[in-house]
Amino acid sequence: MPELPEVETTRRGIAPTVEGRELRRLIVREPRLRWPVPAGLAALVEGRRVLATGRRGKYLLMQFEHGWLIVHLGMSGSLRHVHPDEAPRKHDHVDWVFDQAVLRLHDPRRFGAVLWHDAAAGPVESHPLLASLGIEPFDDRFDGGWLFRHTRRRSAPIKQALLMGDIVVGVGNIYASESLFRAGIHPRTAAGRISAARYDKLAAAVRATLDDAIRAGGSSLRDYVGAGGESGYFQIDARVYDRAGQPCRVCETPIRRLVQGQRATYYCPKCQR
Repeated sequence: MPELPEVETTRRGIAPTVEGRELRRLIVREPRLRWPVPAGLAALVEGRRVLATGRRGKYLLMQFEHGWLIVHLGMSGSLRHVHPDEAPRKHDHVDWVFDQAVLRLHDPRRFGAVLWHDAAAGPVESHPLLASLGIEPFDDRFDGGWLFRHTRRRSAPIKQALLMGDIVVGVGNIYASESLFRAGIHPRTAAGRISAARYDKLAAAVRATLDDAIRAGGSSLRDYVGAGGESGYFQIDARVYDRAGQPCRVCETPIRRLVQGQRATYYCPKCQR
């Protein structure tokens, strides 16, 4: 699933194309996404200028004067630039048509979304999909103290706590495994039993991991590509993710794999205690 690095990479890729530009047409070929594309959405946004792009967790935001488009890439979706004359492929569900560019949402599993939040309903952060999200990992308030305070009384494993999204957003499955390795924390450790000092290391590791992933253009494991059609390559240099049986890059102990909440977790049994 595209997570924070992939969505942020996409946002940075489309921002020069759409910010300050008028949306000429919104073409909805398939409205039956995870949540139906609102009827009449095209009439709401066509002829309107995109003021800015943003991101909240793994939701991409396009701000107009009268509201926001909220876009989710689903399990294996992508939003990329296409040539205006390029014919749509199977699973190309929505086009944003500007004077000099077209953005196209490709979503084979139709788990993505294109929704509208009207400015009259309040700030976009109050939308039901965004209101309960945790802090952004690049927010100045996010640090070891934040993690420590918000995990007291939590008996769930720290890997699961990171994935919940109510403490901090954007630490998806790949990045949780990588962050815990960098911090030297075993993924099965109960969140409520980790010390403040170790959470300082984990907060720093989360930031560093996500920053590295954004610089690498995210991770391409299924159909994800960036706005220019390029693949992410963070997974190539992953320290533990998808490396079961291979030697740890630090101590050469074989990396192990376990399943937590139906998701694969990778860790080094020697480096992570």
